[in-house]
Amino acid sequence: MTELKAQKPNILLILADNLGWGELGCYGGGSLRGAPTPRSDRLAAEGLRLTNFNVESDCVPTRAALMTGRHAIRTGAFQSLPKGVPQGLTRWEVLLPELLKGQGYRTAHYGKWHLGEIQSRLPTARGFDDWYGLPRTLNEAYFTTTVGFDPAIGPMPYLMEGKAGEDSVNLGEFNLETRRLIDAEIVARGRDFMRRCTEADEPFFLYAPMTQMHFPNLAHPDFMGITGFGEMADSLAELDHRVGQLVDEVDALGISGETLIIFASDNGPEFRDPWRGTAGYWRGTYHTAMEGGLRAPAIFRWPGRIDAGRVSDEIVHIADLYTTLSRLVGAREPDDRPVDGVDQTGFLLHGEKSAREGFVYYIKQDLRAAKWRDWKCHFFWEPEVNHSKGKLESPLLFHLIQDPKEETNILLENTWALGPIYTMVHEFKESLKQYPPIPPGAPDPYQPE
Repeated sequence: MTELKAQKPNILLILADNLGWGELGCYGGGSLRGAPTPRSDRLAAEGLRLTNFNVESDCVPTRAALMTGRHAIRTGAFQSLPKGVPQGLTRWEVLLPELLKGQGYRTAHYGKWHLGEIQSRLPTARGFDDWYGLPRTLNEAYFTTTVGFDPAIGPMPYLMEGKAGEDSVNLGEFNLETRRLIDAEIVARGRDFMRRCTEADEPFFLYAPMTQMHFPNLAHPDFMGITGFGEMADSLAELDHRVGQLVDEVDALGISGETLIIFASDNGPEFRDPWRGTAGYWRGTYHTAMEGGLRAPAIFRWPGRIDAGRVSDEIVHIADLYTTLSRLVGAREPDDRPVDGVDQTGFLLHGEKSAREGFVYYIKQDLRAAKWRDWKCHFFWEPEVNHSKGKLESPLLFHLIQDPKEETNILLENTWALGPIYTMVHEFKESLKQYPPIPPGAPDPYQPE
């Protein structure tokens, strides 16, 4: 083993898509959702399971926060934009794989990207050595089968692949048939990548953003009908199996002790019929500021470094992965801009308290809510998607231990809790004044004023 490899762990980051807090067995779902999840449950038993892991409002902002350590309100990557307008992250942002490559890592991305579709913003132009998957998102599988679709107007959906230093190429149409096959291909390519890196004795970062459980949930042909409870349950069974395949490959290669495995979700559950997920104990779905939208599953395994069987309700945010993984391998995040992610290595490896007590929560450009300790303050009220009262004249305050469904406003008798919450909000807004957000659709080259 090389000295470099001995000092730097491999990182396998599996990111499910819209997997709700209540879907996996280890979070109270599994067989209750029609699909036992033995592989995910075993992974949780072998490591750390978080019950208060928080994400952004939907796919684009969450992935932007993961890759930059910055809330999406800062990066401008908080929504999809019309065709012809640059999507995703400007090249001014310093992405996680770029930091890891600077520390000698081989990097690969297999799965859904959703952070830029032009060549200069695709994964292999942003720090990944190799990539395969979707430049945008899953509902595009419908496009070519819908009445009136015009590829001259809407973006033609393709699967793509590419290597660093080369233009990415189209592999074929992405549609309702090919949608079923993606996660199997993600795993096949991921296993091959890990084998090659292990044989070359090089540390690796494998980012495997799966496509389940994003609508349309269409399982691989091998899993169609396997549960007897429909496509959602079949898709959950497939997702669990794919996680197990990647974990098994790590174990078979004999690199378990030098590999940090992270399995998490990018968002709360689906809300569209018939693709309805569940947040279990919590209320709400993604696209809302309810706990069911903020909280997502997250499991960490690193034998010998992270205690097995540990469960924590400490607050962790997906932006923290950027800073934590960077620090873990000896890299440093940029110091010329605000980075919202905090270093959680002490929490993960040594059982310390979380390095954060709260965070602000935006949906697009609106500050919707803020969390601090066990308190939650809503500035807008939208308990369900498209059922909004808009901006509130007076905020709502909930205690999440006593009231996990966020049903009883206890602001009047607890205005003291607004002090630290308002301080956190004020400091964040002041940082937006000092470092103005990047406008959505900003072209490259971008430089802040």
